[in-house]
Amino acid sequence: MNQTGTPSSGVPQSGGSSPKQQQTFILGLWGVRYQVKNVSRSVEFYTQQLGFVLDQQNLPAFAQVSVGNLKLILSGPGASGSRPMPDGNQQEPGGWNRVILEVSDLPARIETLKKTGIHFRNAMEVGPGGKQIQLQDPDGNPIELFEPAR
Repeated sequence: MNQTGTPSSGVPQSGGSSPKQQQTFILGLWGVRYQVKNVSRSVEFYTQQLGFVLDQQNLPAFAQVSVGNLKLILSGPGASGSRPMPDGNQQEPGGWNRVILEVSDLPARIETLKKTGIHFRNAMEVGPGGKQIQLQDPDGNPIELFEPAR
């Protein structure tokens, strides 16, 4: 624990309840929300370029696409998930947090996507865990393609 009585993990402990008991209200992962400027354009990108399936949409505000167990919620201007914060801050696309999509044969995937005009943020990186590269959707939201080391 540090001097404020908070464990080094940064999570305050309350008397008598374990961290597991405090987290039981979380039922599981629902999905990842991305802020986008044009929902139709984003649906086209994720379905046609990356092979996601369109689950639902309520244009122009919202759509949900999925691949495997990942649900990607695309919130456009006017969607409930895009409303300003109480302090006035606007929710915007972009940043560095990202979904990581597993692929096989990453170098071949990169070449195929380059031919379609996809913008990559970096060159392919190789590390002990595998190979990865970052691309972005039409609104600048980052996506990582990852091939695990075998």
